[in-house]
Amino acid sequence: MKQPFLITTLLLLFSICAHAQFSDSLQIRVGTNGTVATKDYQPLWMGAKRFGTITDQKADASTFIRLTNKHELQHDFYINYGVSLYNNNHFRDVLLEEGYVKAGWRKLEFRAGRYEEIIGEMDKDLSSGSLGVSGNALPIPKLSLAIADYIEVPYTKGFVQFKGQFSHGWMGRDQYIRSAYLHEKNLYVRLGKKRLKFWGGLQHYAVWGGNRPDLPKIRSSFGDYLNVVVIKQGDDGTVNSDSILPNRPGDHRGVLEGGIDWEDERMLVRLYNQVPFETGQGIDIRNIDRLIGLMYVNKNEGSFLKKLTAEFIYTKQMNDFYPLNVRESYYNNGIYLTGWEYQSRIIGTPLFINRTRGSHYFDNIKPFNWNDHKDDINGVGWNIINNRVMGFHLAGGYSFGESVAAKTMFTYTKNYGTYNGPLPSMSQFYTLQEVTYKMPVPGLSLNAAAAFDFGDITDNVGFMLGVQWLINAGR
Repeated sequence: MKQPFLITTLLLLFSICAHAQFSDSLQIRVGTNGTVATKDYQPLWMGAKRFGTITDQKADASTFIRLTNKHELQHDFYINYGVSLYNNNHFRDVLLEEGYVKAGWRKLEFRAGRYEEIIGEMDKDLSSGSLGVSGNALPIPKLSLAIADYIEVPYTKGFVQFKGQFSHGWMGRDQYIRSAYLHEKNLYVRLGKKRLKFWGGLQHYAVWGGNRPDLPKIRSSFGDYLNVVVIKQGDDGTVNSDSILPNRPGDHRGVLEGGIDWEDERMLVRLYNQVPFETGQGIDIRNIDRLIGLMYVNKNEGSFLKKLTAEFIYTKQMNDFYPLNVRESYYNNGIYLTGWEYQSRIIGTPLFINRTRGSHYFDNIKPFNWNDHKDDINGVGWNIINNRVMGFHLAGGYSFGESVAAKTMFTYTKNYGTYNGPLPSMSQFYTLQEVTYKMPVPGLSLNAAAAFDFGDITDNVGFMLGVQWLINAGR
């Protein structure tokens, strides 16, 4: 909330609320989720992929109020806005999880603030997590211009469609390089307009700029920003570019994604494939690291099974076809030592382990204190301590009538640390069973979950019990 643009966004939001007709599609939800575990932290799937709203503690309550509204205007214009406030950490913390305004015309949309977003074409609900942005961390405040859904390319008769977005964000001060910026863009193209469709896309993320008092000044001019956008070689002051070439300003990473859809009135079957890269050398046919998934969606009303997703993840290779001194370490960087993390949560796949999470598992791992200048972090090791993973993931969503919905997740991984900080091969299982019941009282629902982690890394059992009430709705 300290970012000036976010304060402006909230003021604009409340101004809209004060002058708008709330009857459009107003929704106000209040609720709470209580969690308890046998260890001093939660099992993985109890807290992961929940946008940082569940604390990683033995017992806690996460109470929230969410307000969303949408106004349909003339000529296909619209305005969406929302606020989500959470109270947790034993009632000590108040968290602005969402605070946004989205204004659009047809499928073109401008967005400002914090808002929940998962980037990629994998199953956003049941997946183990996108290798780009998975919904595991608190939303990063940003400005974005997006084509929210596929639109037709002119003169292709609808056979070629595309979508994408371009964003600028603020990473905040809880990082090794403080007040760094986020550059984010993606572009997807889809071929086909009937049952069979082929699609592919590229995601690019870069953390750049910012500064740290005990380090040389990092340049962040508009020219440096353009170098980040086009991934151009340049000297931003972080390294001696005469001796370390090629140097590109910022901490870059991305995802190549492609797949095939088969869809009719009864079902959707999607095969998707994500390939991660940290530098251009990762865009190579020899790169076998990837997340492969198969998703089945049942469109038949009243059916028991709603969705089924199976995934395989492999990230052990780490470009071993290059010399060791130029290899990539996914989500890590030699200058931006926090890596692909925000507010102590990994932004991408939660199957990787950072120091905050790893401190629960390993006695010799401690989280870095990014704000302590006396803590010599350089040379101690990377923040993401386990990014060489091989695993399988299976998840299903189903329902019992109209009142009970449930999902089951089962994940197996073998974990190998990092290529310069290897761990003995460690097998681990993560499981989750979650159920939601719509009560006869209008707008009131109960949810319960149980999670069980077991294996070489940790054995832990956790439970969640929550209630949610839709106390108002637009007509």
